[in-house]
Amino acid sequence: MNEVKIETTLQVFDSITELPQDIQTLMDKASEARNKAYAPYSKFNVGAALLLDNNEVVTGSNQENASYPSGLCAERTAIYYAGAQFPKAKFLKMAIIAGSKINPTTEPIPPCGACRQAIAEYEVKQEQPIELYFMGETGKVVRSNSLANILPLVFDKSAL
Repeated sequence: MNEVKIETTLQVFDSITELPQDIQTLMDKASEARNKAYAPYSKFNVGAALLLDNNEVVTGSNQENASYPSGLCAERTAIYYAGAQFPKAKFLKMAIIAGSKINPTTEPIPPCGACRQAIAEYEVKQEQPIELYFMGETGKVVRSNSLANILPLVFDKSAL
């Protein structure tokens, strides 16, 4: 038997105000998108903003429906729209803000597993990492320089 140790390094900022101005702006766009979420069932609103290499910013919010949980997360809403509208663009940075309408959300909320897989697909496709920033409604912001830091054993096209 062999043992494999996987470690990751993330940066944690005490608040959004510690971030560079361009990232604060991206986080603001994620917050605006969060306000447009349709989450009547989970009461958990998420917004995402995706910066592309053509300087476009694509946003998305989670969208639920009565056959819950068959809606779509904010991250994938933004990713799939960007992929459809700007198929040649590379994804540089993604900001994510999440919060519950039931309980205060002060801890950083990372992308769910399905969203991690979708982000991984684009990192592999573009052969370049996507910088991620995520937080709750308030409080600390986590930065990962690549999706690989939060999904180290990625399943991708090389396995097919």
